Amino acid sequence: MMSLDELALASTLQAAGRNPQLPFRIALADGRQLRMFRLLRVLPGKRLVGEATLGDRRVLAKLFVGRHCEKHWQQERAGLEELVLAAVPTPPLVAAMALAGGGYALLTDFLDSAESLAECWARVAGRPPGDAQALSTLAPALTMAGRLHAAGLVHEDLHLGNFLRHDGCLLVIDGDAVRVVSPGQALPPERACANLAVLLAQLPPAWDEHLPTLLPAYLAGAGNVPFAMPALRAQITRVRAWRLGDFLAKTVRDCTLFAVERSTSRFSTVLRQESAALAPLLAAPDSAIERGRVLKDGGTSTVARVVVNDRVLLVKRYNLKNLGHALGRLWRPSRAWHSWREGHRLQFLGIPTPQPLALIEERVGPLRRRGWLICDFCPGPNLLVHLSADREPPAAEARAMISLFETMHRQQISHGDLKAMNLLWYAERVLLIDLDSVVQHRSPAAHARAWQRDRARLLRNWPAASLLHRWLDEHLPPAA
Repeated sequence: MMSLDELALASTLQAAGRNPQLPFRIALADGRQLRMFRLLRVLPGKRLVGEATLGDRRVLAKLFVGRHCEKHWQQERAGLEELVLAAVPTPPLVAAMALAGGGYALLTDFLDSAESLAECWARVAGRPPGDAQALSTLAPALTMAGRLHAAGLVHEDLHLGNFLRHDGCLLVIDGDAVRVVSPGQALPPERACANLAVLLAQLPPAWDEHLPTLLPAYLAGAGNVPFAMPALRAQITRVRAWRLGDFLAKTVRDCTLFAVERSTSRFSTVLRQESAALAPLLAAPDSAIERGRVLKDGGTSTVARVVVNDRVLLVKRYNLKNLGHALGRLWRPSRAWHSWREGHRLQFLGIPTPQPLALIEERVGPLRRRGWLICDFCPGPNLLVHLSADREPPAAEARAMISLFETMHRQQISHGDLKAMNLLWYAERVLLIDLDSVVQHRSPAAHARAWQRDRARLLRNWPAASLLHRWLDEHLPPAA
């Protein structure tokens, strides 16, 4: 372990992976020393980003320490310079130079009260698509994207986290992703359309119907860009499909968002921000089930409500009924794995479901046995209890159900067991649970058949002559 009196080197930071010892000091090529005391992001062996001091000045420090670090440092510096030349606001550059012992540093002013637009969006993301407050949150980013395109620039990682709000001003960050496409003139329409789609694809799919209300903010920065709405929609669909596939792959890979551990006898993945809090539960899930309140104890699954650090969670263990059942599951991903993946798919697509927090699989080499799924506990009643068969649903529940089923239908998602007990009413939303059989279909014909079964299963919860049954039959997407 490095002493705090020692100066860190790029090689030691590279070898430290995700957990370099804090605080640490590192020397710049001009002899000044940087003191890093809080890390905001770590790309293991490649890059560290954090809050630091250079003398008496607080800075945001990006340290490039891995292979090809000079290339990425140069791209970051060049990108920031292009933003300044285009009069696009970005945090002021303090220093960009080599480190004394190898590697490179790029330092900008630390903006103490800055907030990413992703954090701002999280506070309004639950509002209905087209909501005025949500629109006002998005509009400055769209205008800034337009300004980039008018200056002939693209930002290849154009997401809400790369915009900062500070003192009433919006700033663009991550110069490494800024590229000059058409110096001194606006981007070609097709390139502007493709880059704008990267930003718009971050929004839930339900926002696609509100593109006409979003575009004026973009055009305020870009001017008159003659790309067609069908082309923009097609680009958004393409980008979103890529992002979904990339995100689902990350849910079972050790990365910034997820912490993964694997051995010959066990696999686990957990939201990295939850890994410390859930460590005892991950170590002994069955003990937690025994101490918790068992809600279901069947042949194929056991479900328990557990409390961890005063937080209420749900643990679902997928059992093996007998030898034949165990042999049939050996080579396939467990139902816990499937539910974990589909839970994240639904959340990505803006379909309400309890937050999946962790997955555990019991393994024998490559062979899979039991699985555990851990997610947030939702205390809301199911719709069989909450709704009355002899009346139409209240207005809030009606809106939530229509939104849920229209989004599922648009995304060609079927549930496989769409009974009312698998729909919970909580926080003004209808949440989908029990995701063992959820499928996003590639074929419209396959989805149509599956939706017909889902629809019929939901309607069977209430008598055919009841008001609720008739209302649902009128308002659900059609069976064919």
